[in-house]
Amino acid sequence: MAEAVEWLPDGTPRSPRFDDIYRSSTGGLEQARHVFLRGCGLPQAWAGRPQWRILETGFGLGLNFLATWRAWKDDPQRPRMLHFASVEAWPVAAADLVRSATPYPQLAPLAEELAAQWFGLLPGVHRLSFEEGRVLLTLFVGDVREGLRQEPFQADSIFLDGFDPQRNAAMWELATLKSAARHSRRGTTIATWTVAGDIRRELAQCGFVAQKVEGLPPKRQCLKGIYAPAWEPKGLRPLNAIQSGHCVVVGGGLAGASVAASLARRGWQVTVLDADAKPAAGASGLPVGLIAPHFSPDDNLLSRLSRCGVRATFQQARALLPEGEEWQAAGVLEHRIGEAVAPLEVSQAMSPWTRQATSSELEAALLDQSIVALWHEQGGWIKPTALVRAWLAQPGVTWRGNAKAHHVKRVGPMGRVGRMEDGWEVIDAQGRVLARGELVVIAAAHASAALLDAALPLQPVRGQVSWAPEAGEALPPFPVNGNGHFIPHVPTSLGPAWFCGSTFDRDEIDRSPREADHRANQARIQALLPAVARQLSPAFAKSSSSIQVWTGVRCASADRRPLLGEIEPGLWVSTAMGSRGLTFAALCAELLAARLHGEPLPVEQRLARALDVARLKR
Repeated sequence: MAEAVEWLPDGTPRSPRFDDIYRSSTGGLEQARHVFLRGCGLPQAWAGRPQWRILETGFGLGLNFLATWRAWKDDPQRPRMLHFASVEAWPVAAADLVRSATPYPQLAPLAEELAAQWFGLLPGVHRLSFEEGRVLLTLFVGDVREGLRQEPFQADSIFLDGFDPQRNAAMWELATLKSAARHSRRGTTIATWTVAGDIRRELAQCGFVAQKVEGLPPKRQCLKGIYAPAWEPKGLRPLNAIQSGHCVVVGGGLAGASVAASLARRGWQVTVLDADAKPAAGASGLPVGLIAPHFSPDDNLLSRLSRCGVRATFQQARALLPEGEEWQAAGVLEHRIGEAVAPLEVSQAMSPWTRQATSSELEAALLDQSIVALWHEQGGWIKPTALVRAWLAQPGVTWRGNAKAHHVKRVGPMGRVGRMEDGWEVIDAQGRVLARGELVVIAAAHASAALLDAALPLQPVRGQVSWAPEAGEALPPFPVNGNGHFIPHVPTSLGPAWFCGSTFDRDEIDRSPREADHRANQARIQALLPAVARQLSPAFAKSSSSIQVWTGVRCASADRRPLLGEIEPGLWVSTAMGSRGLTFAALCAELLAARLHGEPLPVEQRLARALDVARLKR
């Protein structure tokens, strides 16, 4: 019989085995340091390395992660990037993470940071980011065997942790240990607190050379080892990571700037080339954008991708932008226009992301109580230009305007970077070399296809936004979306302002303002927020003088998903963000960096394939 699951307010499941985690803990911080860190030779082993990747088979209360993070912070020889990938079928509540770290003052502030991101942990992969993106926790919620299949990377250290083998056999069965071996390279270290004879024999069968060492009371011994098989392993092996060098990114909008920042965090020197005189001059120059997860009753592909993207973007906004000025996580109400009166089925597990709107939220939006609406807790607004500028200001990134690329060309050896021996030049229409590097990423919206000389199914989509300074209207305290959107109370040079839109005109690139589009935006508000529309009707009646306008041309793919991937060795593309650039840019950048460097992926493999440009060939 399946176990009954109680869903906690932060979206984590509490099973009848919940308290077993506490009873199985036998030493807290001291155990984490002695058994796992020292057992894997850390922190000495990672000294001077650009990255260190740790795989853990059971997250539990997170003490191993917190102890590792603390060791990284305290080590002047720490690697630039620390990856910690862990699996947990039953995540504890955020408050329990904090409570378990309370006895350890050196861990308590880290636990608070962890708890702040510990929400909405539905089955699947979740990427949590700390230390300005240099400490990354990749958590798979679900069965350990499935979790290990989802992450195709080579670990430098493996922490075998979890319940006692007699109480949770799946965590320790041979198939799990074989999966750990598939994540190993020669020299990968392994550590565990159990010294059971069958575990040691099966580790040896998988290629690990392990030995008993002194443990901590009440355990007399623990186990440490190294992956050193006497045979040459066969089967699928993860690609070797490349070393950082010089990268050229073509395109200075959300897609390009996010890639530049992600690579710069990993040690790359990045030159961003843009045809315009200033960053974010294209669709990313939108004055303000709404960001919220997509909801579907069957939790489809777009819904799952959007949650990963919203999490990634808000992590970046919190780290880089002043809240209330350049972004605000106020939540978003979604008016489901045309939906049946019956309320939508939204599971309790989904509530940290999306739930039914309450009567008070409907009232605040000046909507009738019979309206079908959702509340997106993880939603709000962001000024895209501010985010682009913050990414371009990261150490290691150089931006160059008025540098219009015409084509790219492979050139001779530029030094060996992993498996890339040659480099690339970016050339303008006059034949001048604008920049060269071992890596080039094309993020030039609908111009990307011509630069790559590839038949990418890109479509320009014109959009117009209407906005005006607020004039004492009674407006909702939060953004509202549905068929279009309405964003109130946005700080501007003219004072707080409201924004609405946007039109969606396929295959149009003319950016001239259109009076008809003001009318279309007014009609959207009328359907979305009738009471608000009545208040704004005087402004729309004289729109040419009182309502401001912004127009831009988005770039979309045929299936409305971004196109991300390697075209040739050393030549990548990240484009077609469509109307969800704020949702997808940061996620795509981290996915690109993860694939390039052989890191844990920030999403499940199925979701990664859904973004891969290679899907066009399937």
